[in-house]
Amino acid sequence: MQINEFAVYITTNKVNTVFYTGVTSDLSGRILQHKQKIFKGFTAKYDCHKLVYFEQFQWIQDAIDREKQIKA
Repeated sequence: MQINEFAVYITTNKVNTVFYTGVTSDLSGRILQHKQKIFKGFTAKYDCHKLVYFEQFQWIQDAIDREKQIKA
């Protein structure tokens, strides 16, 4: 039986002036995507790829709920 792991994470830019909160099932892979600017969105525009915080969850809905709580 495979245990799912989901993470809520916060990244920032070099000078800690912009923050991004997201959810993923592959934290190291997602941070690499942010660093390489794979997706041309918020994190690429504001250069948010420095991981400053994360929490892990077994269930995706718990991770999504926590993300919404952080963003609120």
